[in-house]
Amino acid sequence: MKLEAWQPIDDKAVAISRALAMDAVQKVGNGHPGTAMSLAPVAYTLFQRILKHDPANPNWIARDRFILSCGHSSLTLYIQLFLSGYGVELEDLKQFRTFNSLTPGHPEYGHTVGVETTTGPLGQGVANAVGMAMAARYEKGLLDPENDQSIFDHNIWVIASDGDLQEGVSAEASSLAGTQQLGNLKMIYDDNRISIEGDTHVAFTEDVSARYKSYGWEVLEVNALTNGDVDRQNLELAMIKAVEQKTKPVLIRLKTVIAWPAPKAQGTSKSHGSALGEEEVAATKSALGLDPSQSFYAPSEVITHARKIKERGSNAFKAWEKNFQIWQDKNPDKAKLLDRLLTKKLPEKWEDDLPIFSSDKEIATRAASGKVIQAIAASLPEFWGGSADLAESNNTTIDGGGSFLPKESLMKNANPFGRIIHFGIREHAMGAILNGAALHGLVKPFAGTFLVFSDYMRGAVRLSALMQLPVTYVWTHDSIGLGEDGPTHQPVEHLAALRTIPGLDVIRPADANEVSACWVEIIKRGKPAGLALSRQNLPVIDRSRYESTSGAKHGAYVLSHADNSDQNNCQVILIATGSEVYLALSAQEELLSKGIKARVVSAPCLEWFMEQPASYREQVLPNAVKARVSIEAGIAQPWYRFLGDAGVAVSLEHFGASASAPLLFKEFGFTVENIVKAAKESIAKVNG
Repeated sequence: MKLEAWQPIDDKAVAISRALAMDAVQKVGNGHPGTAMSLAPVAYTLFQRILKHDPANPNWIARDRFILSCGHSSLTLYIQLFLSGYGVELEDLKQFRTFNSLTPGHPEYGHTVGVETTTGPLGQGVANAVGMAMAARYEKGLLDPENDQSIFDHNIWVIASDGDLQEGVSAEASSLAGTQQLGNLKMIYDDNRISIEGDTHVAFTEDVSARYKSYGWEVLEVNALTNGDVDRQNLELAMIKAVEQKTKPVLIRLKTVIAWPAPKAQGTSKSHGSALGEEEVAATKSALGLDPSQSFYAPSEVITHARKIKERGSNAFKAWEKNFQIWQDKNPDKAKLLDRLLTKKLPEKWEDDLPIFSSDKEIATRAASGKVIQAIAASLPEFWGGSADLAESNNTTIDGGGSFLPKESLMKNANPFGRIIHFGIREHAMGAILNGAALHGLVKPFAGTFLVFSDYMRGAVRLSALMQLPVTYVWTHDSIGLGEDGPTHQPVEHLAALRTIPGLDVIRPADANEVSACWVEIIKRGKPAGLALSRQNLPVIDRSRYESTSGAKHGAYVLSHADNSDQNNCQVILIATGSEVYLALSAQEELLSKGIKARVVSAPCLEWFMEQPASYREQVLPNAVKARVSIEAGIAQPWYRFLGDAGVAVSLEHFGASASAPLLFKEFGFTVENIVKAAKESIAKVNG
């Protein structure tokens, strides 16, 4: 890797970067100046000298990705986007952390060009980077598996803080990265030994270098200069060495002094999360050789010099395009696949071969999902995933897909481009890795665990929703129906809790055929979704007697009318999800024998239902019918907006127990008799 000589103008650009970080925080009155100041030479060296990128083509598929995992230091990124010409301008830096600015407090994916992922919750960016690195390898397998050196090769760079490496999610992901021998992953650890509470040694004394070596990473160490500044020259040499490493991930442990060279604030916890104050800002600018009276100073010669990266990036992109054209000509089928993936299109009739399940057998919805996954995988090579060591329970294995493992692995069925990811028992990292894979751009990732462990991965699930990524969570063992494993494994409150996450679709199918219909909708929507699936076998609803699954895509639909001769004639509506839908159908028959006409509504996804026009929602849940019963083996909280004043919830407002599923359903009131009782109670409320 040959680089031009470092020039005095580069030193000035670094000094300007430090000053802009101070000014932006000082103007708004809050933020994190210290890390952005000390990391200025690091980020500048990356963007100007190491990263393969083109500001005019920010979505170039072969670009290097950069993740600022310590998202609180967002100015570290924004200032380099400004200097490099990504569309962030000086005025945007002046609007730092203000409403609707391009420079929010933490980087937000889809909001500011050049931001590859939303970061802020510490550790997530590290795990996202692992996901990107894994996706890059898988996508190479789709597009150019024969070539060791491919036009699609690129690196994933991360800057991480002490806080990132204290979070468990980063440890989980880093361990897996070592197992996967991700030679395209490069992480710079900003070892400044300062956090909000002061010296990190109050809680963090381990040998990080030894830990990462034990993970299987190459570790390079760069000490600070004697004056406290970053040893930029040795850092650059370490970066070059990291680029040359192709067979294992690299950690560059970089010693820094937070807020350097602020005379009083450097090395202090105050500089981590507070404005430095006008006096300290002025003194620091003097130390940097800048005019302390000037604020947001960005001289044209510095901007012109830094934005030469646009020309270099453009030249690199054009050279790549020539090779890309050659690749397209030699690989027309793969080129067609790439075009489809880039345009987010699905193959024609891709869903035609999805299984249809007969009503003469019972099948668990987790097992039905497993069969649907096989069919989707046959049509969509971008469909890729695994589980947190629960593939046999979650039914998330792609038959014949091979284990996604490096070619050097001695494990059975190892394939560097395999379709089965073994995440290990690392739920939180699994979710964040899925996010990184989806952010990389070409894959539709999925992964499974038990629904109760969605708690372990909630931080990552929330970010899936925040970024609206095409990630699918397969959460099985969805209720007390899992039986003897008991209350530690029975997800009583989880459906309610997950439904509170804005932008997350929570889907609980009633039977095997609803599973197929819901998977189709998930793939078509390309949004974050969680499937809640049963461990126990469920009846497959006879669609010759009841309505088809075509309504499932609307989130809720009338499965069985109270009176086929007059479909609007009913006295009570029974609304159910998952395993409880068949109970509702049985209760409908019992009610009819007592002269009470009940409508049964299957509601696999409340989020989809609430997106429907008011006219459709009125057809399914007419306002005129006030008597309503919700039936779901979990907390009733989400159902009250549908129940109204007269409705009754058949729910579970306490933890479960260790016993067989049939016994638990009977003991906790999920019976035909109890649903009938609830229906009569609701009708009585309406009649006063």
